[in-house]
Amino acid sequence: MAILKNTEELKNELGSLIWRMATNLVHGGKVSPVQFMDYTLGALFYRFISENISDYCNQLMADAGVQNPDYANMNDATAENARDQIINAKGFFILPSQLFINVANGASKNTELNTTLANNFKAIEQSAIGKPSENDVKGLFSNFNTNDDGLGATVTARNELLSTLLENVRDLNFTTYIESGLDVFGICYEYLIKMYALNSGTKGGEFYTPGEVSFLLAKIAAAGRKTVNKVYDPACGSGSLLLNFNRVLGSKNVEDGFYGQEINIKTYNLCRMNMFLHNVNYDHFDIRCEDTLLHPQHTEEEPFDAIVSNPPYSTPWPGDSDATLINDPRYSPAGVLAPKAKSDFAFTMHMLSWLSAQGTAAIVEFPGVLYRSGVEQKIRKYLVSNNYVDTVIQLAPNLFFGATISTCIIVLKKNKNDNRVCFIDASNEFGHEGNKNKLLPEHIEKIYETHMNKNEIKHFSHVVTISEIEKENYNLSVSTYVEQEQNKEIVDIVKLNNKISEIVAREQQLRNEIDTIINELEGVIA
Repeated sequence: MAILKNTEELKNELGSLIWRMATNLVHGGKVSPVQFMDYTLGALFYRFISENISDYCNQLMADAGVQNPDYANMNDATAENARDQIINAKGFFILPSQLFINVANGASKNTELNTTLANNFKAIEQSAIGKPSENDVKGLFSNFNTNDDGLGATVTARNELLSTLLENVRDLNFTTYIESGLDVFGICYEYLIKMYALNSGTKGGEFYTPGEVSFLLAKIAAAGRKTVNKVYDPACGSGSLLLNFNRVLGSKNVEDGFYGQEINIKTYNLCRMNMFLHNVNYDHFDIRCEDTLLHPQHTEEEPFDAIVSNPPYSTPWPGDSDATLINDPRYSPAGVLAPKAKSDFAFTMHMLSWLSAQGTAAIVEFPGVLYRSGVEQKIRKYLVSNNYVDTVIQLAPNLFFGATISTCIIVLKKNKNDNRVCFIDASNEFGHEGNKNKLLPEHIEKIYETHMNKNEIKHFSHVVTISEIEKENYNLSVSTYVEQEQNKEIVDIVKLNNKISEIVAREQQLRNEIDTIINELEGVIA
């Protein structure tokens, strides 16, 4: 009898399947780990949007009474008739001949496969030009360079590798997982990015926040609401923080969509792919590529009900070397700018500025921002004195890829109904996954409930007033307010002194006995 597997087992099995397929390319010595992620994700994305278009067109034909509709085998001329309708619905158009399955099936015999792929990708992107989806589709395949010398020294070598890749992705059997209701392509995509980050150190972790941390941040920012107007991340990376609102609320309950900005163009492309792969349509997300601190891109969409972010830690920015920044309404309320060498609080002030009156922001911070002096202390004073700080959470070490330090979460609100701040020491809340620590569901729930209810739990959480923080010179370190549990054995000083006296007396007795023996021996020898 077949053993029924639960959702988590199926997800892990699916992740292992896609990872095993991807690493086969690397173990062959033909591409580097960085390249295999680009090409595997690109091929996976190509398959997804092709199947998504085919399913949509087949449903249209079935609704129109067509028997056994099959878009993949339709001739291109007939398909052209539906171009505008498909673009309006999906944001792009793919001819039947350009579909992933048709290209993959003919890959081994296509001596110009690299050119075929390049032309298809160009055609898909160009189909959106002049349409509302243009910016969402433009450059999606720029990380998939089919003429890269790294794929092979000759066209033949490149095509051989590309053919192997397409056939491997084509042969991935997702039927069982789809029937189980899993978000198959989304899971594969997230798993590949996670494994890439895990296996490539700091560089790989730049754009990936572990799913458990992302989920916690989304729960906190949702703040118990059933719906939010829109969600924002000013340093969105591959989009995992934004997409966790699908898990917390469901995409339909993020009413006006997902907004994000990312400075790295490669990561920006990954984020937009991730949106499509998680069935977030082009008209429900707006991801931009620019420097958030200097050139914010969503000035017409702010404020936001929910903001989540894991901005880069202590990276440089112009700061007070740019005289115009102190007049920027995002930064000016604090009266000072974040230091040039550490932009952490610049991101924080930006997010606070764009937070709606009823909104919540949950921000991962480098721990130094909690206690460093100078202008950062002045910014903390502004945040605390104006009652914007709701909760500060100390996380366990080694949760993030490429960073073993203990990070923290600052929760900001503009609509607090009291002047209390909750401090939570979650540094011991973790399980293990390989050589990394991991937040487990019970840890997430404990942290979330403590934050929401402002619970007092000995050695775990403590709620203080603004005046108490003022007395600590606006230090926001959790250890300043949450009493640490003493794990050392309590020593009874009286008993210890008596024991020491006994030891000293016994030691003196032994010395006397040794002296007597020595004297007796000396008498015998004499």
